[in-house]
Amino acid sequence: MDKLVKKAALIAGLLTAWPLLGQNAPAQNPPALEKPQVAAPEPAAEAKKAGSPPLKVEKKPVEAEGKVVEEIIARVNNEIITRSELEKARAAAAEDAQQECSGRCTPEQLRVAIEDRQKFALRDLIDQSLLAQRGKDMGISIEPEVVKQLDQIRLQNKLKDLDELEKAVTSQGMNWDDFKNNIRNRLLTQEVIRREVGSHITIGHNDAMKYYEEHKKEFVKQEQVALRAIEVKTEGKNESEVTELKAKAQKLHDRVKDGEDFGELAKRFSDGATAQQGGYLGVYKRGELSKELEDLVFKMKKNEMTDVIETKQGFLVLQVLERYSEGEQPFDKVENEIMDHLYSEKMEPALREYLKTLREQSYVVIKPEYQEMAGGGNSEIEEVSATPEAAKAKKGHKKYLLFGKSTEPKT
Repeated sequence: MDKLVKKAALIAGLLTAWPLLGQNAPAQNPPALEKPQVAAPEPAAEAKKAGSPPLKVEKKPVEAEGKVVEEIIARVNNEIITRSELEKARAAAAEDAQQECSGRCTPEQLRVAIEDRQKFALRDLIDQSLLAQRGKDMGISIEPEVVKQLDQIRLQNKLKDLDELEKAVTSQGMNWDDFKNNIRNRLLTQEVIRREVGSHITIGHNDAMKYYEEHKKEFVKQEQVALRAIEVKTEGKNESEVTELKAKAQKLHDRVKDGEDFGELAKRFSDGATAQQGGYLGVYKRGELSKELEDLVFKMKKNEMTDVIETKQGFLVLQVLERYSEGEQPFDKVENEIMDHLYSEKMEPALREYLKTLREQSYVVIKPEYQEMAGGGNSEIEEVSATPEAAKAKKGHKKYLLFGKSTEPKT
């Protein structure tokens, strides 16, 4: 069932990026190990996006007479969506498209990718609101997961405790409660999807085998290895610090050798950009790594690990996650890949149908010029003031510019 939570992140545009701390977020393209240009992780590994993008300083809305003015463009039951929230979602969509296209798209392809992602930004915000509200109605508690996620962000950014994380967040102009709520809502919507949609999707061994037999040509591969890494960086360190960091890398290597999970140690201690994906770097063919690394890893078997390797950036431990011999791959080598593909095929339409049902059961009002971007609503637009619940959700004393008219929240 863990896979269900991960696959929820693959539904295009549903869960928009949420701000986290630091500049060392998981990259779409894995870092270069030495000379080679490395390949991006395959879609099945990407993630599993559960990784942590950097905390961004968010621009505060313009204030009028000491109070924030916001234009409400949609209302979902007792919650509201403002134009500034839509603008942030569209900006995040553009950034996602640029990262995915990095080095692989023409300017025209990038433009189309950005437009496609931004087209339904409001629809995605409404979907998130519906899912979060459904989670609260179901009484789902994800507080332990919120604390765990916060701690992972803290570890990734080398902070001593959560108090330091809070100071770092607030120092960049963000509200600490809003920061936590972003995480809480993301985890809550994932859990709703897992329970209400993913749990009803079943893919059997026979389904996967049938797909394999019908698409064998798709599984003809060159000789390849899938790699993950623990990186300990030494840039800017003095000689004594480098010695200590080498000892750290060796200790992590020995812990894996003694039976600890490589991926978990990578998440907690690796300095690499892919730490939050368990150090996953991607799948490499011959010629895509430096000669030294290629000669090393292509001799290794599945789950084998290198010794500590010294590089220009620091120290590195590599593990071969999977090996692919040249030619048609046997079923057992590609079964997980097939299961992921079949799951995604079923998940997207099932999720859209579920969200359609949620809309039909909810009160969704959308400003006329935003109807197309929102995927439609089930009520005619009308002039209404924000309810106390909506005002409460938007903490602080704000003015709301509702559908072009300035309106004070009722108290």
